[in-house]
Amino acid sequence: MTTHMPPAAGVMGQFSLAGKRALVTGASRGLGRTIALALAEAGADLALVARSAEPLAAVAGEIEALGRQAIAIRADLTVTLERRQAVEAAYAALGRVDVLVCNAGISPIWKRSAKVTEEEWDVIMDTNVKAAFFLCTDVGGRMCDQGGGAIITLASVAAVVGTPRMAAYGMSKAAIAQMTRTLALEWAPQHVRVNAIAPGYIETDMTSGLLNHPYWGAAIRQATPMGRAGQPQEIAGIAVYLASPASSFATGQLFIVDGGAVAG
Repeated sequence: MTTHMPPAAGVMGQFSLAGKRALVTGASRGLGRTIALALAEAGADLALVARSAEPLAAVAGEIEALGRQAIAIRADLTVTLERRQAVEAAYAALGRVDVLVCNAGISPIWKRSAKVTEEEWDVIMDTNVKAAFFLCTDVGGRMCDQGGGAIITLASVAAVVGTPRMAAYGMSKAAIAQMTRTLALEWAPQHVRVNAIAPGYIETDMTSGLLNHPYWGAAIRQATPMGRAGQPQEIAGIAVYLASPASSFATGQLFIVDGGAVAG
């Protein structure tokens, strides 16, 4: 019986990603960039995907400066052909993918539910759900064939609590949480682990408008027991854990990182 137990190294050695190859989407900025750099620091080589070529190339340069291999792949993952070509380019450059971080997504459309248009709904669902699902199946199927891997999806606390003015976004992230659980069950026999990170409010370009708003920013901090927004590095550490042998018995889980807001 194959157990795929973690290596008999010390605890810190189990967090190493030496020899691993990772594919990170939405890697040109924000959480994607920070997670990609953290995986590289842990020893992984990376394929980076985003729609913006210039900032993506800059992140690749940062990773190469750490002594790791990085390839920048410009693609719009909502376009089927571009998504498939991005996956092929990653495998051509890296040879295999051991870790997938499915981070690419669109920010919330901040408006009351009755005002959301069908076009806005479609954009959110196509980006946050459809593209994510088919990227996971594109890569996850190959991980099953190669004998294992780790997939990390990015959900949100909006997946588990009602969030006024973010109905479509919250539903899209709830779909990611359910997708994560389902794929984890399907692929556990093939040693492919699938877990989700559900951040609260993290200081990135995507959240800057809301966090810097004189009313909403103060309200968010007041509703967070730690009294502040999170930093991207506080998500990156969870990603390294979930990508590494340190989390070898964790799958199908939603890791909430929100400064205690949901617990309150």
